[in-house]
Amino acid sequence: MTVKNKPLQLKGRVYIVPEPDVDTDMIFHNRYLHITDPAEMGQWIFGNLPQHVDFPKVIKDGDILIVGHNFGCGSSRQQAVDGFIALGVSAIIGKSFGAIYKRNTINAGLPLIECAAILNSGLKTGDVIDIDLETGKITNQDGNVVADGSSLGAVQKDIYFADGLMQLAQKS
Repeated sequence: MTVKNKPLQLKGRVYIVPEPDVDTDMIFHNRYLHITDPAEMGQWIFGNLPQHVDFPKVIKDGDILIVGHNFGCGSSRQQAVDGFIALGVSAIIGKSFGAIYKRNTINAGLPLIECAAILNSGLKTGDVIDIDLETGKITNQDGNVVADGSSLGAVQKDIYFADGLMQLAQKS
């Protein structure tokens, strides 16, 4: 059973991490793996990525993360997903994702959009965009389409609406 209490149209400020091959240790350093409360994980996001160590201080609830090629490669570190959720990131758009990271993100109910052209769209950190999760269309504030990404499939929508795979299983 799916409860549709979440929007399929997201609007948010963009924060761009264009570097390729950002692995899960760069997203959430192994020195913080002792932290088990997801609400505390956000403060350590990108603590091992010098160009973006200020991310937890500047990101706002509802912001959208845009990332480069092969984002989240490496381990199956769930904290690298949960930290973004704790900070209120509403979606992640990227050229491509590590396979395990992609699955973990989807299973956590965080919208993940693949979009090969996103880094060439002219967007910059601070711009405001809209994402249509059903079509994958990404538009700027003027309503102009800046890129076409992947849409959420039926199973991904069910997981998103349920706030994660574990909650979906409990509702079934």
